[in-house]
Amino acid sequence: MQDSEKLLRGYCLTTAEILYHMPDHPGLLQSYVWQDYDIAPDFPVLCRFIEFWSENLEGPLHSVRVGYADLVKAADMSHALCHVSYPRTLQ
Repeated sequence: MQDSEKLLRGYCLTTAEILYHMPDHPGLLQSYVWQDYDIAPDFPVLCRFIEFWSENLEGPLHSVRVGYADLVKAADMSHALCHVSYPRTLQ
């Protein structure tokens, strides 16, 4: 699915800041920024990523902070008709 299709189906641009404990130094936190199109407020794409992280990557999660923005709504879309004429001969 293309980005424009996702936006029209209710997806929004979602950004998550993920803080996790470094595997070799558990007392230190590292930050990871994740961004994708997702559906608020359940965020299934982000939840799958966090599930993948928990099952496959080292570095236990500390916290996840989420922000999102609805960029386009179906009501915001409109079509414009315009007529452009070009000269038949170049001068």
